[in-house]
Amino acid sequence: MIIDKNTAPFIVFSEDSLAKALTKISDNRSRVVFCVSASGAVEGVLTDGDVRRWITANPRFDTNVAALTVANTDFVSFPQDTSIDQLEQALDERITIIPLVDRHRHLVAIARRGEPKTQIGDFVISDDTPAFVIAEIGNNHNGSIELAKRLVDLAAEAGADCAKFQMRSLSSLYRNAGDANDTSADLGAQYTLDLLSRFQLTNEEMIEVFDHCKTRGIMPLCTPWDEESLAVLVDYGMPGFKLASADLTNHDFLAAMARTGRTLICSTGMSSEAEIVAAVKILKDHAAPYVLLHVNSTYPAPFKDINLRYMDRLRTIGDCMVGYSGHERGIAVAVAAVARGARVIEKHFTVDRGMEGNDHRVSLLPDEFRQMVGAIREVEESLGSGDVRRITQGEMMNREILAKSLVAARPIAKGETIAADMVSTRSPGQGLQPYRKAELVGRAALRDFAEGDFFYPTDIEVSHYEARPFTFRRPFGVPVRYHDVEKMAAATNLDLLEFHLSYKDMDEDVEAHLGGRNFDLDLVVHSPELFAHDHIMDLCSPDPAYRAHSIAELQRVVEVTRRLASHFDRAKRPCIIINAGGFSMDGPIPVGERQALYDLVAKSLAQVDAEGVEIIPQTMPPFPWHFGGQRYHNLFMASDELVAFHRAHGYRYCLDVSHSQLACTHAGESFKEFLEAVGPLTAHLHIVDAEGVDGEGLQIGEGNMDFALVADALDRTAPTASFIPEIWQGHKNDGAGFWEALTKLERWF
Repeated sequence: MIIDKNTAPFIVFSEDSLAKALTKISDNRSRVVFCVSASGAVEGVLTDGDVRRWITANPRFDTNVAALTVANTDFVSFPQDTSIDQLEQALDERITIIPLVDRHRHLVAIARRGEPKTQIGDFVISDDTPAFVIAEIGNNHNGSIELAKRLVDLAAEAGADCAKFQMRSLSSLYRNAGDANDTSADLGAQYTLDLLSRFQLTNEEMIEVFDHCKTRGIMPLCTPWDEESLAVLVDYGMPGFKLASADLTNHDFLAAMARTGRTLICSTGMSSEAEIVAAVKILKDHAAPYVLLHVNSTYPAPFKDINLRYMDRLRTIGDCMVGYSGHERGIAVAVAAVARGARVIEKHFTVDRGMEGNDHRVSLLPDEFRQMVGAIREVEESLGSGDVRRITQGEMMNREILAKSLVAARPIAKGETIAADMVSTRSPGQGLQPYRKAELVGRAALRDFAEGDFFYPTDIEVSHYEARPFTFRRPFGVPVRYHDVEKMAAATNLDLLEFHLSYKDMDEDVEAHLGGRNFDLDLVVHSPELFAHDHIMDLCSPDPAYRAHSIAELQRVVEVTRRLASHFDRAKRPCIIINAGGFSMDGPIPVGERQALYDLVAKSLAQVDAEGVEIIPQTMPPFPWHFGGQRYHNLFMASDELVAFHRAHGYRYCLDVSHSQLACTHAGESFKEFLEAVGPLTAHLHIVDAEGVDGEGLQIGEGNMDFALVADALDRTAPTASFIPEIWQGHKNDGAGFWEALTKLERWF
């Protein structure tokens, strides 16, 4: 059960429109809002089910009606002081959410069933959100406000979500009023008091540091060690509090913190399970939002004592999100904790482990903390959803290369019954997978097969997509290689062919393939990306020799294009599509370093003799696939950079809508605005579907591309740009993938 005291996302005024209420229902992701009067009293509950029922009963509905008109006014509510046990009994399959109200029926909190989650400031802590990473600065500022602010800066740069400190009133906290010179105190207490008396910041200095956190975009958080400090932090407006392990058994103080109604992140070090259970009861009795942190409070903690598996039990005990606060050496355990479900990670943070104070010795340095955050984010990304396994794009590419297919063992005539001995299994994996052989044997061949021809899924189910005359508002074509150019050119009413050259094709004799044949078509050439000896074109490589090699290879592409153009009657100035480079292996290149790379691309292109052709860089995805392996791309993705490069150097683009939607999704940029900015700079288009941030080259309808939006934007901004459907492996089975794509695209283009 969840009790949420942040009621703002769930409240609409009764006279607000249904449209506004629906927006709030969508935003809060809980499928419910509460209608309140002008005085704040709850008058109705409105769920998405109520809306559906109302629409069914009112086919000519108007979403401008008052929300209360649609809401359920006969609802269950409970007083705000209702016990947890009573609320848990009241929540069932029918009642999944209960408003908790005060004596004036004002909404105070919401009790609901559901997966545990909580929120601190703007951060939602749940199984579906990134781990909340805390840099525990504590007293590692050693009494220097300048060092405290520097630590905040370094924590922000290292990727921390939060910088946490500690606040104490020594006079009220210690029985000897914090006298560091008390000779009757134990040695440990004397040592701690001596450090604290010298290294405490004043409350005013702490508030100045909290404000500095906000300027750096990192959340301030603090551990109060006494009620006097708690009151200071409440007055400041701290969004939540960290409870030290030492105070989990201090029930009066725990209750005081719970009564603030703010999220508590509670460490459980030095406590037995029975003590943790007792603390959880207090938190629940006060309806406090909380997270429990698994902790071993030794400095440094021995790996054998950490027991990460206990987090599973801690989550059951607390019925809440759990996290991990580590005092061990290194970053491996914190990263492993995230893999085991920790949604909050706390590690001590310093600039020098040799400084005075016992926390420094178990702290991470800024580079170590940065590595930990990076590893945590990689682990989170790798965890996935746990849904049914799908073959990823990179795996599919490697499967095509490495796996095996069913092929004809001998010539087979159309109509002939396929027997088992007519079918062999051979590499590569571009055809029907071997496990489908039983589906193939016994069928009549739907076409003629030469020995070695692939069988395809269409050989066991009639294809609905074949070449036919197509109608489009702009010139269109398909990708080709030398071996299929004549077949594709004759298949339908194309306006152009786009040659996808491999580095092997670069050594082929154009005349040997095309002879004296001329085509009444336009020509586009897609330059190879990969050249002999694993050389990937990179016109902005920092290595001058590598860059010179790329320039030389591009010059060869220009020469091949000129020879091809003599065979295409409409080819006046054929476009050459290039992937200009700018990739990196281990992480993205910082934005501030990209302009220098663009300048190198322009310098390299200026060295190419491009007379008679037009070189058009292709818009790129953030995570390009290079023969089944993924890299990071950095250039020709953001619309502002594309516009700036065009203005500076005049180059037009091949706009690959799949690549660019992936880039926009990754960067959070509006794809519609991207199309409107880059469309006018576009010479040629690759139209294909996409999904997520790296699902490129998908068949139309298999991704999440809004083709109506794409068509509208391109009709307005690039009405004369030609296009091909660049469906991955669309050329197989005589171009079946291309014909399917063109058939589907006719409705929009």
